[in-house]
Amino acid sequence: MIASTHNLSLFPKSELPSDIDEFFYESVARKSGFRLIAGVDEAGRGPLAGPVVAAAVILPEDAILEGVKDSKAMTARAREEGFWSVNATALAIGVGVVSAEHIDKSNILEASLRAMKQAVFCLEPAPDFLLVDGTHPVPVSVPHRCLVGGDRLSLSVSAASVIAKVYRDRIMCSYHDQYPEYGFLENKGYGTAKHFAAIKAYGACPIHRMSFRGVA
Repeated sequence: MIASTHNLSLFPKSELPSDIDEFFYESVARKSGFRLIAGVDEAGRGPLAGPVVAAAVILPEDAILEGVKDSKAMTARAREEGFWSVNATALAIGVGVVSAEHIDKSNILEASLRAMKQAVFCLEPAPDFLLVDGTHPVPVSVPHRCLVGGDRLSLSVSAASVIAKVYRDRIMCSYHDQYPEYGFLENKGYGTAKHFAAIKAYGACPIHRMSFRGVA
């Protein structure tokens, strides 16, 4: 794994503008000789049920994705539209899925990083640099930069956040057919009042995270 101090040197503070454009970090990486730059993000760290899903996206240098931004700041309809826009535009997309069972056996951070690793390994062509949302490096040998709020700062990471969120939402909608009493169609596994009430009434189902407070 490349040390974070090495990665940070690619982005000296003197080069950081007050208003960062959506390809600023990709541009700096390209100036350092990297060409295939993947944005990496995950969805589903907080829910009480279901997997954590990560996505990695390599965009072409001249990509235009109208309306694609941090998936949390988009409506469900906008995310669906963005999902198809990213699929039509990206050079490569990788997705990683780690189950609730594995989350319980390890922890949500390890599971999230495992999903990110899976997503990166699925990319074809393989990336030579990563922009990762958050503060934790992905356990791969590819050089990368962690960006706090990366899904708001980098279009590549924004695209990954949309792919991960829509992919996970679709998984949870499919689980709703198996376990309709928990309302996964609406809550996507998050701890709403109705969801907690359903757990109290029916107990946990096989996709609940038993290690999370309020489930067991």
